[in-house]
Amino acid sequence: MAWLEFTIDTTSEKIGHVVTNLTARGFADLVIEDQEEFETFLEDNRAYWDYIDEDLQEKLQGLSHIKLYLEDTDCAGRMRLEAAVSELGLSMKAQLLEETNWEESWKDNYPPQPIGEKIVILPYWLAGTEGDRLPVILDPGLTFGTGAHPTTQMVVETMEELVKPGFSCLDLGSGSGILSLTALRLGAQTATGIDIDPKAEDIARENAAYNGFSAPAFTALTGNVTEDKAVMEALAAKEYDLVLVNIVADVIIGLAPVLPNFLTEKSVLICSGILDIRLQDVLDALTAAGLTVTAVKEKEDWRCVTARR
Repeated sequence: MAWLEFTIDTTSEKIGHVVTNLTARGFADLVIEDQEEFETFLEDNRAYWDYIDEDLQEKLQGLSHIKLYLEDTDCAGRMRLEAAVSELGLSMKAQLLEETNWEESWKDNYPPQPIGEKIVILPYWLAGTEGDRLPVILDPGLTFGTGAHPTTQMVVETMEELVKPGFSCLDLGSGSGILSLTALRLGAQTATGIDIDPKAEDIARENAAYNGFSAPAFTALTGNVTEDKAVMEALAAKEYDLVLVNIVADVIIGLAPVLPNFLTEKSVLICSGILDIRLQDVLDALTAAGLTVTAVKEKEDWRCVTARR
């Protein structure tokens, strides 16, 4: 089946009106590309990002488009769309897309991801193809944490050097559960992942099931250790050999004062998600919290910090 991609040019001021008009005419599956909307999203979620793709920002500069897709045989749909665009006084381009299996082609974006010397991150449909490496199996379409980013790779590489059989691990900001599951695959006895997003708890638990892990080996929780004292105290009541924090610099800095609660003199802390230009800020925060930085790992523009009490 072949598809046509239609691109409608508009403005940020008019885009809401255009979407409402098209939706009323039965065109519900719309893709919006708008610079102002993108920048508003970034501003509203400033605490959760520390790096924005400059190429993406450049592509969105001054952009305000609406895209939708129709089968190339849907002549009636195309006539309705052309009439709507004409009435709105806008311009539109049409492009024929190559025939492909849309339901399966997205999987091509998630090949096996070898990391370090031992681990390979596999999407669930490639389970069983790990060869000699230890597999960490994920549903990559659910949340952040697929192993492709340098921040995650540095943590996994460091874990390969540190994790020993019987370890107990705490993963703060666990997302997909990738680091907790990696710890278990490397021989840890238990791993606890906690995230402020309640969806992450279910996703991490689902990914654990792909790998054959469940409670008590793996525990997924929802909570905020900097704001919920009961959650912090419950987690701090246990001892951890390894504490993992792979988020962004500002969140690590905010966590720094409570991190010693989860560490003993034998524990190791691994922090990642730190841009090189924010490294000193993170180092200062960890030092102020009474921690000693023992190593800094580098990959591209990112840094991974190891510390102890």
